[in-house]
Amino acid sequence: MSGLINYVSCGALWLGLLVRAPDLLRHRRDPYLRAICAVLGLAGLCFFLGAPPTVGAVNRIGDVPNLAAPVTYVAITGYCAASQLLVVHWRGGPRVRRTARRWLLAYTVVVLGIAVTFALGEAPVERRTDLDTYYATTPFIAQMIVLYLVAHLTAVTVTAVSALRWARRVRGGLRAGLTLLGTGSLCGAGYSVAKLAAVGARWSGRDWSRLGTTVSPAAAGLGALLTVVGVLVPLAAPRITEWRRARRTYTRLEPLERTLDDLLTRRTLRLPRPRLASPTTRLMWRQTSVHNALSHLAPYFDRKLYDRTRAGALAATGEAERAEAAAWAAVITAAVREEADAGRRVPPRDSGGGGGGDDGRFPDRVPDPAVLLRIADALAGAAPAPTPAADAVPSRTTTAGTA
Repeated sequence: MSGLINYVSCGALWLGLLVRAPDLLRHRRDPYLRAICAVLGLAGLCFFLGAPPTVGAVNRIGDVPNLAAPVTYVAITGYCAASQLLVVHWRGGPRVRRTARRWLLAYTVVVLGIAVTFALGEAPVERRTDLDTYYATTPFIAQMIVLYLVAHLTAVTVTAVSALRWARRVRGGLRAGLTLLGTGSLCGAGYSVAKLAAVGARWSGRDWSRLGTTVSPAAAGLGALLTVVGVLVPLAAPRITEWRRARRTYTRLEPLERTLDDLLTRRTLRLPRPRLASPTTRLMWRQTSVHNALSHLAPYFDRKLYDRTRAGALAATGEAERAEAAAWAAVITAAVREEADAGRRVPPRDSGGGGGGDDGRFPDRVPDPAVLLRIADALAGAAPAPTPAADAVPSRTTTAGTA
């Protein structure tokens, strides 16, 4: 047999370990991260050692028939111990260390039991795929098999119950990850149950070896896939949420950038568009372009137009934020038209001829990002503002003086 399922499962688990490794390097003393990485690493090692080609290689190197069996069982027991430590740190509480030490002690005893029973038993015929059922009635070897299967079944059952129970109390990516991890642990339980059923059938004189050679590897492989995805989902969920938020913001800013497009192109104020960039990078590019254009337009902002438009929108809607966005939209649109007028000279920035404040200057040269989104909505018609009273089209007098 090629052991393809084993090697693919091993690769998936070690890929998950590779993804989590940077976090472990940054937080070496975090017991939760150490437990997660141990679970992924040891689970992958179990699949690697259990592949028939690896079994044959270990037996040849050790020059002992079926030496790969106790080696693999020890790796599985180590995985069980790591799973229990992970559950202990999940639960938390005042007795975390004491509980962790007890589980470590219990599985250390299991490891010693595997070593002793294999040394006392006799397994002279190499069995790469069906050792569990072939030696199910052999003294000491049978006890070794039952010992590791019960230890594995206990670990995955506790992990599944803990993960699924915790998943009901949380939301978002953590809930999805815990659900997948719990389901993967249930599949791992299917591995042990199928093996135990095949061994029990052998004790009663039946041959259910296919349970151990086909059903068990399939259940273990599916469990490995679900486990690694479950571990990675909580890590990826915040980044995916950030990208979705950035994509929505990027789309909302489009009407404002479209209004400024001619100015951005004519004055070469737009940075080169990023290629194959993340949504966060594309959003930063659009925000920078908008900021550059508004900074260039600042001398043309008309305070009188802003005050008139804001007052009219506030009277019509009663919403201060919506009125502010409508006023900015009117001011920016008018400033774009004025700036494009080749016959107009740029007004001085600090003269006192405007009509809004004490010195006529505009209060904010460039709106903050939250206001920019509302301005874009107003320009897109999402927050239509009433037509301002009097001369809504700006007079030839700017906020800072006359031209």
